[in-house]
Amino acid sequence: MHYPQLMKSKRRGGERSGGQCVIFDLFPCNYIPYRYIYPTRGVMRDSPHDPPPNPPTDYAHENQRRQPTPPPPSSSTCDAATATAARPPLLHETTSSPSPFLPHPSSPPPPTYLPSLPTYSTLLLHHCPYLRSCGAAARSGSRTRALSVRDDEEGHLICRSGDVLQERYEIVSTLGEGTFGRVMQCIDHRRGGTHVALKIIKNVEKYKEAARLEINVLERINEKDPENKHLCIQMFDWFDYHGHMCISFELLALSTFDFLKENNYLPYSIGQVRHMAYQLCLAVKFLHDTKLTHTDLKPENILFVNSEFSMSYNVEKKRDERAVKSTAVRVVDFGSATFDHEHHSTIVSTRHYRAPEVILELGWCQPCDVWSIGCILFEYYLGFTLFQTHDNREHLAMMERILGPVPSRMIRKTRKQKYFYRGRLDWDESSSAGKYVRENCKPLRRYLLSEAEEHHQLFDLIESMLEYEPGKRLTLGDSLKHPFFEGEESCPALRSPNRSCSKMPCDCF
Repeated sequence: MHYPQLMKSKRRGGERSGGQCVIFDLFPCNYIPYRYIYPTRGVMRDSPHDPPPNPPTDYAHENQRRQPTPPPPSSSTCDAATATAARPPLLHETTSSPSPFLPHPSSPPPPTYLPSLPTYSTLLLHHCPYLRSCGAAARSGSRTRALSVRDDEEGHLICRSGDVLQERYEIVSTLGEGTFGRVMQCIDHRRGGTHVALKIIKNVEKYKEAARLEINVLERINEKDPENKHLCIQMFDWFDYHGHMCISFELLALSTFDFLKENNYLPYSIGQVRHMAYQLCLAVKFLHDTKLTHTDLKPENILFVNSEFSMSYNVEKKRDERAVKSTAVRVVDFGSATFDHEHHSTIVSTRHYRAPEVILELGWCQPCDVWSIGCILFEYYLGFTLFQTHDNREHLAMMERILGPVPSRMIRKTRKQKYFYRGRLDWDESSSAGKYVRENCKPLRRYLLSEAEEHHQLFDLIESMLEYEPGKRLTLGDSLKHPFFEGEESCPALRSPNRSCSKMPCDCF
């Protein structure tokens, strides 16, 4: 399972510039973006007087795509169980049991028929300052962890292939890493040897608190959708492992962004876009019906169930091109999901998918997810990002170039008056930034690749999702009825028992 959760240049073509971010800023790949993971998360505030966001989210590298990191080294081919039986456990291995070489302070002296054990323990204590300090802490009566459980300097749990957590999860490989922690592929021995994705959070309080909030959301999703029909990632289990919050998920495949990237940013076909868009609208509508807003929808947080592909050779471009065999997807990374009744932080969403009401700090609610979906569908169709920028003023200028002027009502109500002058965007088109926007952005319909009806239907859907005012923006209930999706509802895998499409009021501002 690959979890993207966390620019070569801002001016590059179809590729977002990028540092590490992830997953899930959740998941959830051989590397995790997570800007999330899902995921992903220092606190971003324009003013020290702004209330803290809920949950904590790292958007420090929000405008950057991840640079690929080398894949983790392959694990040994020897049998883990045999190897463990043939030698004593190593000090760095993850286990919940205490070291076999160090007697507990309250235990009786070792029996006389094992004369070598105290001698070996003494040697270990003499040569290992770490064990000496832990032993001293134990003797002092302070709260300590198992001696063999250690963290690195960043708070990551130190573990490797073959280690077993909770006498249940056997680590196979690393799927990705982000600011929040790591995602590991594991064998779940209590689920018949099923392979799962285990998200191991850093032993850092702000990330642990964010994980608790995410667990709360995932438990609500499991409660409302016990049969996993609504295409959201399924949580199997969670536990606290010596200060590391751990969450077990179903194992998925590449994210829709990673597949796009590995395919040289070749866009998805119109039929593939239709199927993925329908599933995305269905899943996020379920969240909205559950009184949740995802707030961090992006191609990295939409994962294929299976990313196997067929290969063909493009003679004109002289390259191999991939076509994914199945476009079944799941929505992941609920680390930033917010219930309707919870505090809504000022800034949400990754930059490229951020709605105008968020940029202008007019307040946001569920329609901000719809805006993000509109941006995602454009990216699937063209292979590059609609709003490739990292600056609020430039972002607004791009919106005006593509979608038309920002409504005067929004301009009057925003407290971000520094972006406007006399009721219009304060933007110098003769500047280098103005030239960039003028040369790289054009009215939305001019991006059409074909004049066929289904292409125009897709852009009609995208235009309705990219409506400036959230109260006028298309709801996901109505989007599922759009002509672009004609025929998709008949697919048995997508039928939902709850298909109410009532218009949801929004009083964001």
